[in-house]
Amino acid sequence: MSISIKTPDNIVQMREVCRLAAEVLDYIEPFVKPGVTTAELDRLCHDYTVNVQNCIPAPLNYAPPGHTPFPKSICASINHQVCHGVPNDRPLKKGDIVNLDITNIKNGWHGDTSRTFIVGDASILAKRLVKVTFECMWIGIAQVQPGVRLGAIGAAIQKYAEAAGFSVVREFCGHGTGRKFHEEPQVLHYGHANSGPLMEPGMVFTIEPMINLGKATVKILPDGWKLELVEKDHGYNPQQSVQLYKEIKDQVLFLTTSFGTPPTLPLLEDLKRDDVIAFPASLSSAMASAMPSSSGPSRRLRMWLAARLRAMVSIHVATVERASNVRALRHTSRNPWFVSSSATASL
Repeated sequence: MSISIKTPDNIVQMREVCRLAAEVLDYIEPFVKPGVTTAELDRLCHDYTVNVQNCIPAPLNYAPPGHTPFPKSICASINHQVCHGVPNDRPLKKGDIVNLDITNIKNGWHGDTSRTFIVGDASILAKRLVKVTFECMWIGIAQVQPGVRLGAIGAAIQKYAEAAGFSVVREFCGHGTGRKFHEEPQVLHYGHANSGPLMEPGMVFTIEPMINLGKATVKILPDGWKLELVEKDHGYNPQQSVQLYKEIKDQVLFLTTSFGTPPTLPLLEDLKRDDVIAFPASLSSAMASAMPSSSGPSRRLRMWLAARLRAMVSIHVATVERASNVRALRHTSRNPWFVSSSATASL
């Protein structure tokens, strides 16, 4: 199938429908909070799209070959769900990350966009995953210009995501859009910069990197739509530890360790330079209660900790926890959180 080239008038109409789709995301943001169900978010988005914007929600009853009609007006994918999550009666919890995928139809044109929301507050790793995914989207957009191969988008996204310690979902990609929901070209979020067709004026496509924490494969659930990460990565990523430590080191007074986790040798030089103490996780509660309320541990406590450390196993770093007024950095095995961010680009 050939790539559809839009005229300037076509692009004006597409900009309008994309603006309306983004407006739905702005509208729904205050409602994304602990206790609300994705079914309720779907109802609110549907009513706003139909009754306020006079648009058609494209996902509702959408049925590509081999699929049953999609039963809702938006896609809502929570945590490890990669995409195409069907809204249901499960209440959102504090710490969830949920991607809402909105596509409107106006005057026969499709506007496709999505946004990932953090429900209440979330862990530092979850926040960082959302941040990096958003940055991946903009890095992909920065590659969009006439005469450049489409593969440059995916190559730039993959390089940035992997340098941050994350991985890119490969089973799904961005796509052209216009009169049809999904058109050519396919926009990969990984690969080689010199691959794919040359971008040219009039192309319109989505850039929607799907980034996850750890490595994972995906499977389609029985509803025929929703995809989930199924292979949890309980390995340890030293590069991710170093990056996370650099981001929050001004708030770190000491490190707890987790027996059985691999040593974080790349982090040890940073700990030594910053004069940060480490001790086993099994002692973290006692340590936290012993820490004074001042900005750092006393010299006496430091000496006592150092003596204790000589009898302990080597330093391991394990998720961020807060103990009284002290923040400790811990990285243990983790669930493969997933985040998607998307935008529609036109040339």
